[in-house]
Amino acid sequence: MGHDASFSDFMAARWSSLYRTAYLLTGSHHQAEDLLQDVLARTSVRWRSIRDKNLAEAYVRRGLVNQAARGWRRRGRESLVEELPDAGHGGGVDVHAEHLALWDEIRRLPPRMRATLVLRYLEDRPESEVAELLGVSVGSVKSQTHHALKRLRAAMTEMEPMP
Repeated sequence: MGHDASFSDFMAARWSSLYRTAYLLTGSHHQAEDLLQDVLARTSVRWRSIRDKNLAEAYVRRGLVNQAARGWRRRGRESLVEELPDAGHGGGVDVHAEHLALWDEIRRLPPRMRATLVLRYLEDRPESEVAELLGVSVGSVKSQTHHALKRLRAAMTEMEPMP
């Protein structure tokens, strides 16, 4: 199979999954498209050097995380979320407000913690895969997850209305 066909097949098969990861990392449809297109353009140039095409998805995901982290560092802690994923249920205004508050707190997490939560819980990846994608140890993933969840719990507890 030629380079163009092989890469096109890869993109067609993996686009939705990779786009979801990009969206969860950026919080914006526009930024997710830009991020994914940039990483796929870089991957296309290196496609022939990826010997095991079964590892290509992991290669692209790691590129997404790395490129998103560079963007976070460049922008600092500005607001990254322009749209939020649909809550998926009709829980009303209170559920929507809690959903907004949670995403706001996730956005405030340091980039590494945010990436860890996105990959671990929203992408449902095992700790070992998250560690590989982020280039850290499994222990670091566990620690980042623990501290991120602790911050989110504290922030959400502070927001709970007094009885």
